[in-house]
Amino acid sequence: MVYVQIAKCGGVTKMQAAYILWLRQVKKYYRSKSRVIGSLGQPLLFLLAFGFGFGSIYQKAENGNYLEFLAPGIILMSVLFTALFSGIEIIWDKQFGFLKETLVAPVPRINIMLGRTLGGATVATIQGAIVFLLAMLFGFRPQNISMVFIAFVFVFLAALLFTSVGTIIASKMDDMQGFQLIMNFLVMPTFFLSGALFPLSGLPPIMKTFIQFNPLTYAVDGVRGTLTNVFAFSPLTDFAVLAVVTCILLLLGSYFFEKIQA
Repeated sequence: MVYVQIAKCGGVTKMQAAYILWLRQVKKYYRSKSRVIGSLGQPLLFLLAFGFGFGSIYQKAENGNYLEFLAPGIILMSVLFTALFSGIEIIWDKQFGFLKETLVAPVPRINIMLGRTLGGATVATIQGAIVFLLAMLFGFRPQNISMVFIAFVFVFLAALLFTSVGTIIASKMDDMQGFQLIMNFLVMPTFFLSGALFPLSGLPPIMKTFIQFNPLTYAVDGVRGTLTNVFAFSPLTDFAVLAVVTCILLLLGSYFFEKIQA
Protein backbone atom coordinates (compact mmCIF):
# COMPACT_ATOMS: atom_id res chain seq x y z
CA MET A 1 0.00 0.00 0.00
CA VAL A 2 1.06 3.57 -0.61
CA TYR A 3 0.55 4.40 3.07
CA VAL A 4 2.93 1.62 4.15
CA GLN A 5 5.56 2.94 1.75
CA ILE A 6 5.16 6.48 3.07
CA ALA A 7 5.26 5.37 6.68
CA LYS A 8 8.70 3.90 6.08
CA CYS A 9 10.02 7.28 4.92
CA GLY A 10 11.90 9.14 7.60
CA GLY A 11 14.90 11.35 8.19
CA VAL A 12 16.79 12.11 5.01
CA THR A 13 14.41 9.94 2.94
CA LYS A 14 11.35 12.16 3.44
CA MET A 15 11.37 13.17 -0.22
CA GLN A 16 10.54 9.55 -1.02
CA ALA A 17 7.02 10.36 0.16
CA ALA A 18 6.70 13.03 -2.53
CA TYR A 19 8.02 10.58 -5.14
CA ILE A 20 5.58 7.84 -4.06
CA LEU A 21 2.59 10.18 -4.30
CA TRP A 22 3.84 11.53 -7.64
CA LEU A 23 4.11 7.95 -8.92
CA ARG A 24 0.62 7.14 -7.65
CA GLN A 25 -0.86 10.01 -9.68
CA VAL A 26 0.98 8.96 -12.85
CA LYS A 27 0.07 5.26 -12.46
CA LYS A 28 -3.61 6.08 -11.90
CA TYR A 29 -3.57 8.05 -15.13
CA TYR A 30 -1.96 5.54 -17.49
CA ARG A 31 -3.89 2.60 -16.00
CA SER A 32 -7.22 4.31 -16.73
CA LYS A 33 -7.47 3.98 -20.51
CA SER A 34 -11.02 5.36 -20.54
CA ARG A 35 -9.81 8.51 -18.76
CA VAL A 36 -7.02 9.02 -21.30
CA ILE A 37 -9.32 8.53 -24.30
CA GLY A 38 -12.26 10.46 -22.82
CA SER A 39 -10.15 13.50 -21.99
CA LEU A 40 -9.13 13.83 -25.65
CA GLY A 41 -12.71 14.31 -26.88
CA GLN A 42 -12.99 18.03 -26.21
CA PRO A 43 -9.56 19.03 -27.61
CA LEU A 44 -10.27 16.91 -30.69
CA LEU A 45 -13.63 18.65 -31.20
CA PHE A 46 -12.03 22.10 -30.89
CA LEU A 47 -9.23 21.22 -33.30
CA LEU A 48 -11.66 19.92 -35.91
CA ALA A 49 -14.58 22.34 -35.50
CA PHE A 50 -12.58 25.51 -34.97
CA GLY A 51 -9.39 24.63 -36.84
CA PHE A 52 -11.11 23.74 -40.07
CA GLY A 53 -14.45 25.53 -39.56
CA PHE A 54 -12.94 28.99 -39.03
CA GLY A 55 -9.74 28.45 -40.99
CA SER A 56 -10.86 30.31 -44.11
CA ILE A 57 -12.28 33.24 -42.09
CA TYR A 58 -9.03 33.61 -40.14
CA GLN A 59 -6.97 33.39 -43.32
CA LYS A 60 -8.91 36.27 -44.88
CA ALA A 61 -8.79 38.41 -41.73
CA GLU A 62 -5.25 37.70 -40.50
CA ASN A 63 -3.63 36.22 -43.62
CA GLY A 64 -2.38 33.20 -41.68
CA ASN A 65 -3.01 29.54 -40.87
CA TYR A 66 -5.63 29.27 -38.12
CA LEU A 67 -4.62 25.74 -37.12
CA GLU A 68 -1.11 27.02 -36.33
CA PHE A 69 -2.64 29.78 -34.22
CA LEU A 70 -5.20 27.50 -32.55
CA ALA A 71 -3.16 24.38 -31.71
CA PRO A 72 -1.09 25.92 -28.85
CA GLY A 73 -4.29 27.20 -27.26
CA ILE A 74 -5.94 23.77 -27.43
CA ILE A 75 -2.84 22.16 -25.91
CA LEU A 76 -3.13 24.58 -22.98
CA MET A 77 -6.89 23.99 -22.76
CA SER A 78 -6.24 20.30 -22.21
CA VAL A 79 -3.60 21.13 -19.58
CA LEU A 80 -5.96 23.57 -17.83
CA PHE A 81 -8.82 21.08 -17.54
CA THR A 82 -6.63 18.19 -16.42
CA ALA A 83 -4.65 20.26 -13.91
CA LEU A 84 -7.61 21.97 -12.24
CA PHE A 85 -9.71 18.84 -11.99
CA SER A 86 -6.83 16.91 -10.41
CA GLY A 87 -7.92 18.61 -7.18
CA ILE A 88 -11.00 16.39 -7.07
CA GLU A 89 -8.74 13.49 -6.08
CA ILE A 90 -8.04 15.24 -2.77
CA ILE A 91 -11.79 15.34 -2.02
CA TRP A 92 -12.10 11.71 -3.14
CA ASP A 93 -9.26 10.69 -0.82
CA LYS A 94 -10.88 12.63 2.03
CA GLN A 95 -14.14 10.75 1.63
CA PHE A 96 -12.52 7.31 1.44
CA GLY A 97 -10.02 7.81 4.25
CA PHE A 98 -6.84 7.59 2.20
CA LEU A 99 -5.90 11.20 2.88
CA LYS A 100 -6.17 10.70 6.65
CA GLU A 101 -3.80 7.72 6.45
CA THR A 102 -1.39 9.77 4.37
CA LEU A 103 -1.45 12.79 6.67
CA VAL A 104 -0.58 10.75 9.80
CA ALA A 105 2.57 9.39 8.12
CA PRO A 106 5.83 10.69 9.71
CA VAL A 107 6.60 13.15 6.89
CA PRO A 108 5.90 16.88 6.58
CA ARG A 109 2.63 17.72 4.87
CA ILE A 110 4.46 19.91 2.38
CA ASN A 111 6.15 16.78 0.99
CA ILE A 112 2.74 15.17 0.56
CA MET A 113 1.35 18.28 -1.12
CA LEU A 114 4.37 18.57 -3.45
CA GLY A 115 4.11 14.92 -4.47
CA ARG A 116 0.42 15.22 -5.30
CA THR A 117 0.87 18.56 -7.09
CA LEU A 118 3.85 17.40 -9.14
CA GLY A 119 1.93 14.24 -10.02
CA GLY A 120 -1.08 16.23 -11.21
CA ALA A 121 1.17 18.58 -13.18
CA THR A 122 2.98 15.65 -14.80
CA VAL A 123 -0.32 14.07 -15.85
CA ALA A 124 -1.53 17.39 -17.29
CA THR A 125 1.76 17.79 -19.20
CA ILE A 126 1.42 14.28 -20.64
CA GLN A 127 -2.11 15.18 -21.68
CA GLY A 128 -0.78 18.29 -23.41
CA ALA A 129 1.85 16.22 -25.21
CA ILE A 130 -0.84 13.85 -26.54
CA VAL A 131 -2.89 16.80 -27.84
CA PHE A 132 0.28 18.21 -29.44
CA LEU A 133 0.74 14.92 -31.35
CA LEU A 134 -2.95 14.97 -32.37
CA ALA A 135 -2.53 18.51 -33.70
CA MET A 136 0.45 17.37 -35.77
CA LEU A 137 -1.71 14.61 -37.25
CA PHE A 138 -4.15 17.30 -38.42
CA GLY A 139 -1.43 19.34 -40.08
CA PHE A 140 0.08 21.53 -37.36
CA ARG A 141 3.87 21.90 -37.70
CA PRO A 142 6.23 23.76 -35.33
CA GLN A 143 8.37 26.37 -37.06
CA ASN A 144 11.45 25.05 -35.26
CA ILE A 145 11.38 21.51 -33.90
CA SER A 146 14.21 22.30 -31.50
CA MET A 147 11.90 24.75 -29.68
CA VAL A 148 9.38 22.05 -28.73
CA PHE A 149 11.24 21.37 -25.48
CA ILE A 150 11.09 25.08 -24.55
CA ALA A 151 7.37 25.09 -25.35
CA PHE A 152 6.84 22.25 -22.90
CA VAL A 153 8.66 24.18 -20.19
CA PHE A 154 5.78 26.67 -20.49
CA VAL A 155 3.30 23.78 -20.58
CA PHE A 156 4.71 22.29 -17.36
CA LEU A 157 4.72 25.66 -15.58
CA ALA A 158 1.06 26.15 -16.53
CA ALA A 159 0.25 22.61 -15.37
CA LEU A 160 1.97 23.23 -12.03
CA LEU A 161 0.21 26.57 -11.62
CA PHE A 162 -3.30 25.26 -12.23
CA THR A 163 -2.75 22.04 -10.28
CA SER A 164 -1.86 24.31 -7.34
CA VAL A 165 -5.13 26.19 -7.87
CA GLY A 166 -7.02 22.89 -7.84
CA THR A 167 -5.23 21.89 -4.63
CA ILE A 168 -6.10 25.20 -2.94
CA ILE A 169 -9.80 24.92 -3.77
CA ALA A 170 -10.04 21.20 -2.96
CA SER A 171 -8.32 21.76 0.40
CA LYS A 172 -11.27 23.92 1.48
CA MET A 173 -14.04 21.65 0.17
CA ASP A 174 -15.59 18.26 0.94
CA ASP A 175 -18.26 18.10 -1.76
CA MET A 176 -17.25 16.74 -5.17
CA GLN A 177 -20.32 18.15 -6.92
CA GLY A 178 -19.62 21.60 -5.52
CA PHE A 179 -15.99 21.35 -6.59
CA GLN A 180 -17.00 20.50 -10.15
CA LEU A 181 -19.39 23.46 -10.32
CA ILE A 182 -16.70 25.86 -9.11
CA MET A 183 -14.19 24.42 -11.57
CA ASN A 184 -16.61 24.81 -14.48
CA PHE A 185 -17.25 28.41 -13.41
CA LEU A 186 -13.48 29.03 -13.28
CA VAL A 187 -12.34 27.07 -16.34
CA MET A 188 -14.43 28.62 -19.11
CA PRO A 189 -13.61 32.32 -18.44
CA THR A 190 -9.96 31.43 -17.87
CA PHE A 191 -9.80 29.62 -21.20
CA PHE A 192 -11.85 32.00 -23.36
CA LEU A 193 -10.10 35.09 -21.95
CA SER A 194 -6.58 33.82 -22.66
CA GLY A 195 -6.21 34.51 -26.37
CA ALA A 196 -6.32 30.77 -27.06
CA LEU A 197 -9.01 31.08 -29.73
CA PHE A 198 -8.58 34.60 -31.10
CA PRO A 199 -5.83 37.21 -31.58
CA LEU A 200 -5.36 39.81 -28.85
CA SER A 201 -5.23 42.73 -31.29
CA GLY A 202 -8.34 44.87 -31.80
CA LEU A 203 -10.11 43.81 -28.60
CA PRO A 204 -12.11 46.22 -26.39
CA PRO A 205 -10.00 47.67 -23.53
CA ILE A 206 -11.98 45.86 -20.81
CA MET A 207 -11.33 42.49 -22.45
CA LYS A 208 -7.64 43.31 -22.82
CA THR A 209 -7.50 44.06 -19.09
CA PHE A 210 -9.02 40.71 -18.16
CA ILE A 211 -6.73 38.90 -20.59
CA GLN A 212 -3.59 40.60 -19.26
CA PHE A 213 -4.42 39.53 -15.69
CA ASN A 214 -5.06 35.93 -16.74
CA PRO A 215 -1.99 33.71 -16.18
CA LEU A 216 -3.13 31.30 -18.89
CA THR A 217 -2.63 34.15 -21.40
CA TYR A 218 1.12 34.03 -20.80
CA ALA A 219 1.24 30.25 -21.03
CA VAL A 220 -0.63 30.31 -24.36
CA ASP A 221 1.62 33.08 -25.68
CA GLY A 222 4.78 31.27 -24.53
CA VAL A 223 3.79 28.01 -26.22
CA ARG A 224 2.48 29.73 -29.35
CA GLY A 225 5.56 31.92 -29.64
CA THR A 226 8.07 29.09 -29.25
CA LEU A 227 6.19 26.87 -31.72
CA THR A 228 5.22 29.48 -34.34
CA ASN A 229 7.63 32.40 -33.69
CA VAL A 230 4.70 34.78 -33.08
CA PHE A 231 4.66 36.37 -29.61
CA ALA A 232 2.08 38.83 -28.29
CA PHE A 233 4.43 39.59 -25.37
CA SER A 234 8.10 38.72 -24.97
CA PRO A 235 9.22 35.18 -24.01
CA LEU A 236 10.91 36.56 -20.88
CA THR A 237 7.68 38.25 -19.82
CA ASP A 238 5.72 35.04 -20.36
CA PHE A 239 8.22 32.98 -18.38
CA ALA A 240 8.59 35.53 -15.56
CA VAL A 241 4.83 35.90 -15.03
CA LEU A 242 4.26 32.14 -15.03
CA ALA A 243 7.21 31.45 -12.72
CA VAL A 244 6.22 34.12 -10.17
CA VAL A 245 2.52 33.21 -10.11
CA THR A 246 3.35 29.48 -9.89
CA CYS A 247 5.64 30.05 -6.89
CA ILE A 248 2.98 32.13 -5.14
CA LEU A 249 0.28 29.51 -5.75
CA LEU A 250 2.54 26.68 -4.63
CA LEU A 251 3.12 28.52 -1.35
CA LEU A 252 -0.62 29.14 -0.96
CA GLY A 253 -1.33 25.50 -1.82
CA SER A 254 1.13 24.37 0.85
CA TYR A 255 -0.48 26.69 3.41
CA PHE A 256 -4.04 25.48 2.75
CA PHE A 257 -2.96 21.83 2.56
CA GLU A 258 -1.36 22.20 6.02
CA LYS A 259 -4.79 23.26 7.33
CA ILE A 260 -6.70 20.24 5.98
CA GLN A 261 -8.74 18.38 8.57
CA ALA A 262 -9.12 14.91 7.08
